[in-house]
Amino acid sequence: MAHILHVDSSPRGERSFSRKLSYEFITAWKNAHPEDTLTYRDLGKNPVPHVDEGWIAAAFTPPEARTPELDAAIKLSDDLVDEFLAADRYVFGIPMYNFSVPSTFKAYIDQIIRVNRTYATTEQGYEGLVHGKKMLVVTASGGSYRSGTPAEQYDYLKPFLQAVFGLIGITDITFVQADNLSSGDDARQDSLDEARTTIEELVANW
Repeated sequence: MAHILHVDSSPRGERSFSRKLSYEFITAWKNAHPEDTLTYRDLGKNPVPHVDEGWIAAAFTPPEARTPELDAAIKLSDDLVDEFLAADRYVFGIPMYNFSVPSTFKAYIDQIIRVNRTYATTEQGYEGLVHGKKMLVVTASGGSYRSGTPAEQYDYLKPFLQAVFGLIGITDITFVQADNLSSGDDARQDSLDEARTTIEELVANW
């Protein structure tokens, strides 16, 4: 039995392709693995706050030395980290905004990438503290930024996610890319069909 954390980040609601595809995966997965449990977080509709001065002060103060004000400033982050660490697998629906992740998801990342919680600093450099996890990222973009395309140099979403989650120890990351969504009905449908075929394969093998 596994516990899955499912996070959507698009603010578009029912018009979001990343939401539709992440939901399709979760639905198919639950049908195939009814014993698994699920936590869902919607950053598009319920965004988390950006890091502020109080957060920074609390994050770099040992818990036993924090004032009540600092405890309050870091509480949501602690809750998000606990929720993140409790999961065995992650399913993230993330649209591409300006070649990278939406600010909703960046704010979430800033809340959970925490020294001494999800990574440590050592004499040898950074050490990830999150191990044995799998991550599935469903992305949606108007154009195509895949390897070998003319626009691949503009894809900062995939390498950013690989780097930041690799920092904390998560390297088993699978991407499902729905792209060319603004390139006409045929191109959109071909991409969605390809993404759904990949999702079916992942339900059977992930």
